[in-house]
Amino acid sequence: MQKVDAFEYAIRKDVRNNPIVREVDEQRHRELLHSAGIGVVLVLVLMFGAWQHFELLRHGYRLEQMQLDHAAEEEIGRHLRLELETLRAPQRIEKLATERLGMVAPTGEEAVVLERVTPSEPPARSIVAGR
Repeated sequence: MQKVDAFEYAIRKDVRNNPIVREVDEQRHRELLHSAGIGVVLVLVLMFGAWQHFELLRHGYRLEQMQLDHAAEEEIGRHLRLELETLRAPQRIEKLATERLGMVAPTGEEAVVLERVTPSEPPARSIVAGR
């Protein structure tokens, strides 16, 4: 008897549900769109905040690198100014002139001293011509 019952349950009844059409619940559809819209806005706000944060970090790193570059350039400038002053030293120029170029220091009779001309004082009272 048990085999008969098991056989009855093994038969599958084919029920066709094709003619059944589900209606779209408009209010539920609107709520879904409303929730999705709020979610999209929240994601956009979070992404904008993260973008600002990472831009701030990027600018901070860039500023730090620029400060390091500026300090290095100032150091190079100091070295160049020091080198320029050593190259302009009169003792060095005289040494190069005598040793490399074979020049000799002039004697007192050969030296010509140029006097500086000082501009004359303007008159106490100036007259301006007019038309």
